[in-house]
Amino acid sequence: MLGESALEQQLAEARAALREVSRTVVPPERVESVAEAADGRIRVTVGVDGRLSAVDLDSRVLREGSEYLADELRRAVNAALDGQAEAVAGTEPMPDLAAMTATVERLQDQSLRQMREISTAISETMRKLQQRS
Repeated sequence: MLGESALEQQLAEARAALREVSRTVVPPERVESVAEAADGRIRVTVGVDGRLSAVDLDSRVLREGSEYLADELRRAVNAALDGQAEAVAGTEPMPDLAAMTATVERLQDQSLRQMREISTAISETMRKLQQRS
């Protein structure tokens, strides 16, 4: 069984390890994604910031009408966004290190409080037993 100081030391080490890992973990970077629609007459680019960075239209596509243009633009933008999602999907999901650290801290506080209560109860029981002898 671990003593109070040993338990406190182990939990402090776990907290330090989580802090260290959270400083070194880098979330996956987005990549630029390009997609085309309307037989290549529409080309859209989604930048590394996840926002639409370019829309290139061949003037011939404007003759197709606004409904066709809107549908093809939507298709191209969605395809470019899907391209970014696919690039990031191959990476491992990021654990929530801040939540893990908060949980370890909460557990440390609770376990130390409980350890003190148990120690106090044992000491009180031992004192009462010694008084009876």
